[in-house]
Amino acid sequence: MGKNQKTNHTDVNTLGEFGLIEHLTRNFALNNVSSIKGIGDDAAVLNANDEEVLLVSTDMLVEGIHFDPAYTPLKHLGYKSIVVNVSDIYAMNGTPTQVTVSIAISNRYSVEALDELYAGILLACEKYDVDLVGGDTTSCPKGMTISVTALGRAKQGQVSYRSGAQVGDVICLTGYLGAAYLGLQILEREKQIYLENPQIQPDLDNASYLIESILKPEAAKDSVDYFHKHGITPTSMIDVSDGLASELFHIAKQSNVGLYIEEVNLPIHQETQLKAISFNIDPLTCAMHGGEDYELLFTINPKDLEKVKYMPDVYMIGDIVEADQGLKLHTSGGNIKNLVAQGWQHFRDEKS
Repeated sequence: MGKNQKTNHTDVNTLGEFGLIEHLTRNFALNNVSSIKGIGDDAAVLNANDEEVLLVSTDMLVEGIHFDPAYTPLKHLGYKSIVVNVSDIYAMNGTPTQVTVSIAISNRYSVEALDELYAGILLACEKYDVDLVGGDTTSCPKGMTISVTALGRAKQGQVSYRSGAQVGDVICLTGYLGAAYLGLQILEREKQIYLENPQIQPDLDNASYLIESILKPEAAKDSVDYFHKHGITPTSMIDVSDGLASELFHIAKQSNVGLYIEEVNLPIHQETQLKAISFNIDPLTCAMHGGEDYELLFTINPKDLEKVKYMPDVYMIGDIVEADQGLKLHTSGGNIKNLVAQGWQHFRDEKS
């Protein structure tokens, strides 16, 4: 390389998380006949046999990015690390069966601390009926990183992709939105108060639902069990990890459709509404952009609507329309607005 030749330096934040994935993997094709679906959905889909497909999903939790040890008990962290991964299997209309767990840890973590982490992992494995079948452990200079791979199964022809929504489908959600975001705001507030005055005890009264939503979320197992029991295959599905608006954009883009959402139909728990107002935040902002709710956003053919109506905790929030109609929100005030996906900044400056 010549002395005067400069190398490009493009900030990864200009692409965003999903844009970066698309950029890095743009030259990778699926060459094996057993590879049905690769990158771009909640899980990869591999051919297993004539009756089933294998689902594979991997996710990481990085200290300082995805969790703060100042207010995250390690037992809760272990539990959550499994939940966020099995949620991706459920989002494909599958059943999780196994997980592998790999951790990189600094010498700040003792054996007793790791016992707590794995106690949480064990609880989640027992609740979601998955087996821990492998992983890796290594050291790192700072903090902790957890990488979990979840494996699952789905019946041939019953996998729900992000790309299957059709005009006329009904858009549904499996539960409340926005609680995890507000739980995080409470914990961050109490952390700052503690740092300024360690003598002050955390004020977490009347916020247990919100705090549990961020520290110990649950995956929508019961909803997928209901689908399987009643022979329902959502035409598209995704779990709400990055905020409802972002997930709606994923389905619209990959299905090449538009959509219409009714604000009055969005499920927001009363505790979420009250706490949002006390923080001077619009509850709609929490619901649309909060993230980490791990509910399932799915679309359903109208012929299955009668079956879906009897699901516990299901909410019908809108409809799929033609792509040229865009992505619209009908506000409670009677206005029609274009949906905006706020998203998250996953990549931080090394100095920050």
